[in-house]
Amino acid sequence: MHRLSRRSALVTGMALLATACATRPELSLSDEVWPGLETLLAVTAGREGLTVRVVSKGCAMRADFVFRVDRSNGRAVVAFARRRLETCQFGEPGFVDLVFSYAELGLRRGERVMVANPVRP
Repeated sequence: MHRLSRRSALVTGMALLATACATRPELSLSDEVWPGLETLLAVTAGREGLTVRVVSKGCAMRADFVFRVDRSNGRAVVAFARRRLETCQFGEPGFVDLVFSYAELGLRRGERVMVANPVRP
């Protein structure tokens, strides 16, 4: 019978911990339409949180957005909305990427997540 050395046990434990930390929620987009939600240019699930790309005239900030998370049918449904409209005029409309951590969204590792907002690249 093979016994693990202390070093082998430590390395194995660290590898398992790293794997658990790397697990992120499973992201999908909704095919339903909810009027009034901000249209996103993109949404990605990163290691630490969701990144949403929105249209911006140059002054959109993360504080201008709110989110809501509802749970149903074994998944979390996340919706993003602007708290206030942009009124600045700094040139051509572009985009800004906003990051929301899984912790602040209340999402758990490995959880099924659906974004309710329409996404149009």
